[in-house]
Formats: sequence, C-alpha cells, structure tokens
Amino acid sequence: MKLRSVLLTAVAATALLLAGCSSTGTTGSSDGGGGSTSVSDGAWSYKDATGTTVKVDHTPKRVVVLNDIALSFVHYGLRPVGTFGQLTMASDARFKGLDTKGITQLGTGYGDIDLEQLAALKPDLVVTSVYPTDSSGTLDPKAPGYGFKDIEQQKQIAAIAPIVQVKWGGKGLDVITTISKLAESLGAKESTVTAAEKRFDTAKQKLTAAAKQQDLKVVSMYADGDGAYVTRPSDEPTLQMYSDFGVDLVTPKPKGWYWGIYSWENAGQVRGDVILLSQQGYQVADLEKQPTFADNPALAAGQVHSWTFPALDYTSQAQYMTDLAGWLQDSKKLS
Repeated sequence: MKLRSVLLTAVAATALLLAGCSSTGTTGSSDGGGGSTSVSDGAWSYKDATGTTVKVDHTPKRVVVLNDIALSFVHYGLRPVGTFGQLTMASDARFKGLDTKGITQLGTGYGDIDLEQLAALKPDLVVTSVYPTDSSGTLDPKAPGYGFKDIEQQKQIAAIAPIVQVKWGGKGLDVITTISKLAESLGAKESTVTAAEKRFDTAKQKLTAAAKQQDLKVVSMYADGDGAYVTRPSDEPTLQMYSDFGVDLVTPKPKGWYWGIYSWENAGQVRGDVILLSQQGYQVADLEKQPTFADNPALAAGQVHSWTFPALDYTSQAQYMTDLAGWLQDSKKLS
C-alpha cells in the first residue's frame, strides 16, 4: 500500500512511528493520555491514549512495536523482539546504523503483520500509535491503531498480547515526553534519556539560530502520480515543534486535515526555499519529470532533502534537527 493512500486513510480519513526490555522496569510517569507504573519484577500498568488501562503481571520484557516507536526504544537502550509498520527496517533510512540483530520483521508493508510469526515471539506487549482525525486532536474509537490493517486484525493481535496506543498528534514535545516515559517504565535508564535530552537541547539551539539567520521558507511534502501532498505543520507533531523553534514552515492553501493536496496541474503553486521530501513516493528525479514542477525554485537549486519522519525521541530529533540546521545554513533564499 502506498504511503499516500495509507496516510489518507490512517490520518485524513480515520486520522495519516517493543522493546524486548532487558531490565525489570522502573517507576513510570504520566503519558499524554494516561500514565504507567511498574515495580521491579512486579505488576505493570499503563493508561494509553485511548483511555484503556493495560495491565501485565510483570514488567513487559518481550515487546513488539510499530517501527516509528521501535526506533525511539532502541535509541533508549531497549531491545524489541519484533517490529511492524509502513516500511521494513532494511528499507527505512531511519534504521541505518542501528543494531537490529534479533529483531523480527513482521511483514513488509502497512497492515502486513504475520500473526503466526507474532504469536511465536510470545510477546508480553504490543505498542503502536494512534492518529487524531482532526486538528482538535479527536480520536476515532472505531478506528484501528496505526499499522493495523483493520479492527479485525487488531482484535486478532490483542488476543496474542495486550496493545498500548500512543497518541501521535498535538505538540511534538508532548509526544517525545510520552514515549520517553513509556520507555523508562519498560526499563530504559533515566540517565540514557537525560543524556539524549541534552543533545536534543543543543540541536534545538542550532536549529533556532539557523532558522533565524537564514529566514527561509520550508516545505514538507510527499508526492506520487496523483500530485503533491504538502504537510500541514500544525497537524504533524514534529513539524509543529520545528515551527515553535522558529522554522518557517509553509502551510498549504488547500484545506484538509494533515495534507494540503495539489494536483499536478496545480503543483506549480507549491513554493518554498527548501523542500523536505518524503523518503517514500516520488524522489528528485521523478519531480524533475513533472512539467508543472520541474522549474520549482528549490528543486532547481538542489535545495531538496529527505524527510524521513524522524522518530519522536530526543536522539532521533537531535540528529535530524542538526542536519536541518546545516541544510538551512547551506541554502539561499529563493522566494
């Protein structure tokens, strides 16, 4: 299933990123939709974004997770037994350089989860995300969690292991805090998270300084044969956070949740000094073949960079914000 159709159904229509923890868990804290608690070798509970309280009689040690959150858990020192999601680990640029040995890939695309393989892993817990359906943050109680094909598949997975859903919407910093505290409740060391947060703060300062100095307009987009899909910054937690840090992100003119959709006939209206292009869908060579987009100033100037949907954890964000700060520094104003 292509990214556009997945995001339109999972985020626009219904809404559109575990660890085999090696330790016994620590005291958890509040999560944007609830909170978690655990006692060493004792019971663990977590109130997720849907209001469901998930209880396990021990701190989960064998956890299967959506790739967006798996990245965060691995960065925090946790080890998944399995992962699933839009991309495989091998095809997802965000996993480059990470040790994925021993992590089972449960399928090759969105909703493709091998249930027999999942059951064989004997997971204690499954972690995924849930997207709002509008800019107010509304969650659809009848919609499946992200990465699940449908409610029926979600029920089949829930019969194997309890499911926790993390809200992927609102303020980016809130989502980062939620995931960090969930990771700590599952055994991540507080010192590891704190060290990552310091790197995040340093990268934030670099990004804020670069954005202020360069005064450039940045477009985040996905493209395919049907057109260009410009992300609405206020609806994407990471972009919302970058906006707060001073990055001038373009808000698309077409109305709609998450995306502003431009047909190729109207794609010439997409303007900005720097483009963050989704790692899925059309890439630079494809955009250059589109008559209405080939002369786009940012494309012509080579000011196009990969939008990998960086995971919402301090480490992933520190890496991407550092890269983005460098790209802004190396770019020139075109509009």
